[in-house]
Amino acid sequence: MSKLSCAITGHNPQRFKFKYNEQAQLCQAIKAALERQVKDLYSIGVRLFYVGCAVGVDTWAAEIILDLKQQAEFAEIELFCAVPFPDHSVKFTDGQKKRLQHILSNCTQQEIISRKYSPVAYKRLNYFMIDNSQYLIAVYDQDRSDRSGLGQMVNYAVKSKLEISIIHPDTAEIRKYKQ
Repeated sequence: MSKLSCAITGHNPQRFKFKYNEQAQLCQAIKAALERQVKDLYSIGVRLFYVGCAVGVDTWAAEIILDLKQQAEFAEIELFCAVPFPDHSVKFTDGQKKRLQHILSNCTQQEIISRKYSPVAYKRLNYFMIDNSQYLIAVYDQDRSDRSGLGQMVNYAVKSKLEISIIHPDTAEIRKYKQ
């Protein structure tokens, strides 16, 4: 039997009220909610967590998982970095690139999903993570008018019958996804 696994995703930092200010109280609350969800899933046997290597939620989740791995009680946790395509981080700031390099250097496994950028590269990344998971944690406002890749990923997870936890980006409230 394969390991239980979870994909983690969320809005880009531009969507958040605090933008890129990770010291903001709401950002800290979202990170705490992410950590709670990871710990809760770990407690029921989930060991493998997928992130897509974007700035924001993906980075926060990866760093949380790597920090947890340093604790004896979470020694079996694994981080899988799904990289959308080579050079996807070309527009990242130097600080963002440094954080990503640390994550990639310390993850359990990584895979480049597409050989080069294309309009469907991110969609392939999202499908890859959902197809390999039983759970999804999404920092997502459930705005159905938003036709974003995040919305498409959550919809695909619903169709794939994943158990989905939603962390609201404006409140950090955690709830199970309801159709």
